[in-house]
Amino acid sequence: MRSIWKGAISFGLVTIPVKLYSATEQKDVTFHQVHQADGGRIKYKRVCSLDGAEVPYSEIAKGYELATGEIVVLTEDDFADLPLTTSRRIDVLQFTPAEQIDPIYFAKSYYLEPEAQGTKPYVLLRDALERSGQVAVVKVALRQRESLATLRVRDGVFVLETMLWPDEVRTAEFGFLEEDVEVRPQELKMAESLIETMVADFDPAEHRDAYREALQEVIEAKVAGREIVAPEAPAEGRPAVDLMAALRASVEAAKKEREGTAAAGKRKAPGGKAAAKTRGKTSGKTSGKTTEEVAEKAAAAVRAEDEEKKTPAKRRTRRTA
Repeated sequence: MRSIWKGAISFGLVTIPVKLYSATEQKDVTFHQVHQADGGRIKYKRVCSLDGAEVPYSEIAKGYELATGEIVVLTEDDFADLPLTTSRRIDVLQFTPAEQIDPIYFAKSYYLEPEAQGTKPYVLLRDALERSGQVAVVKVALRQRESLATLRVRDGVFVLETMLWPDEVRTAEFGFLEEDVEVRPQELKMAESLIETMVADFDPAEHRDAYREALQEVIEAKVAGREIVAPEAPAEGRPAVDLMAALRASVEAAKKEREGTAAAGKRKAPGGKAAAKTRGKTSGKTSGKTTEEVAEKAAAAVRAEDEEKKTPAKRRTRRTA
């Protein structure tokens, strides 16, 4: 990795020189715009919309459009006196429990590596932060933009996560939030049993970008000159007409999938009591009788309620009497 910024963590009177690296990268397949007939690259010219003249970079300024459609032109001199810090510091403002910060605020993640002379204070702050169970709220200026950020520890390294400002997070204003939607207790129990059936430890290695892999295969087929067969698109999901039936079917499908995964694991894993005990710990809560009983009880309650609704009023009254 190549560092993209150098600065220092400012923690009280302690200064820790660090280098900044992008912690993530997009694995998208990239394309160029080309002429379909001959594959020639498409190029664009910077042309003024008023006089049609091509404009060199040296004559390009920033323009802010007003509501009237008029443009306010800003030059480099206009930006010179703005209160954007040029001191390359990551200023620690406070320490806060991680759960108090909604993940919606996080924008981008970076790794921080200590410079040689800053290794000891880096490790000291890292260990103290881990033991406290807190994250550091900091302020930093990157790429001509000042941001709030957090410092946390991942695999022994500080991760700087830049954050959006509060007015950059939209409010979820949707009509259904004002509606009085009735959810029956039996439906809620069935949904909970489905959640219990699908509980598993998260392993990111188990998930893959199927679209990118398929696209790469298409490109490789083009290179090899082979015939390309378009994969059949999956059917789009539709809203469930019978919510309970859909939940019941989902529970059963999840059980079958979990049982198939467990059977495959038994074939791969070595035998013995230790392996059986480990499997029991991870799967006991999700595939045991408890989930089945909850699902069946909820389904039976719904069936009974539906039958009760179908029974004529006179018969119900007579039975009650």
